Amino acid sequence: MAAYTTETVIDIRHWNDKLFSFRTTRPDSLRFENGQFVMLGLQLADRKIVRAYSIASANHEEHLEFYSIKVPDGALTSRLQRVQPGAGVLISSKPTGTLVLRDLRPGKRLFLLATGTGIAPFLSIVKDPEAYDLFEQIIVVHGVRLRSDLAFAHSVLHAVREDPYLGELAKSALLYYPCVSREPCEHPGRVTTALESGLLCSGLGIAALDVATDRLMICGNMSMLSDTRQLLDARGFTVSPQIGVSGDYVIERAFAESVDRRIAAPVPGKYVLSAIGSTE
Repeated sequence: MAAYTTETVIDIRHWNDKLFSFRTTRPDSLRFENGQFVMLGLQLADRKIVRAYSIASANHEEHLEFYSIKVPDGALTSRLQRVQPGAGVLISSKPTGTLVLRDLRPGKRLFLLATGTGIAPFLSIVKDPEAYDLFEQIIVVHGVRLRSDLAFAHSVLHAVREDPYLGELAKSALLYYPCVSREPCEHPGRVTTALESGLLCSGLGIAALDVATDRLMICGNMSMLSDTRQLLDARGFTVSPQIGVSGDYVIERAFAESVDRRIAAPVPGKYVLSAIGSTE
């Protein structure tokens, strides 16, 4: 069984009626790679409830930060959304996951494609100095339903651009393309539509997606993951077949098999896929 420590909630912020983020203390022994996840939860009187949560804070920060949806009847989030500073939460001692830089081939541009709370692991990566050493540009693409769903990502990206160490790099290398599907906005529609149509690259004033130079990570809902896999298969992107072997994409193998079952004749993983983040 996984070992857990009890960490203290430092603060919590509710971004709208469906999304919240919170920070906790970080155990001295916890080491992780940016993009990884831990099991997080609460100890009840008769049992513990835990779910996988990507770490939104960077591995050089002293606290841990997480981003979550609210599900009124969810076993975990119905309780977690009500925690207050000073409360204890359980955090597993062994981070894992393959949304990590080391499993991507060298390239010039890194696309981070997310929907909803799937943005969380990428917010740790954009705070990683190594990402700016490895790639000339980092393009964050975030698909949501409502404009208010972008607030957490906006706050983190703004802080990165104002950071005294990363700020100058981020201002020149970090691009952001938010998509909103249910309200009027500058970039309406879905992430996959923007990618397939070319609107994503033309809207940012950058060259079209190129298998020779571009690497991608994907984290979001099942429909977006499935559609993006098929799109990228058709364009010739190849994958890391296993942990430690580089690819144009890497796969979150804890989740990839369930995605494969939803796709006819799947090609074994060509991307970073993840559905990390509680849904209940």
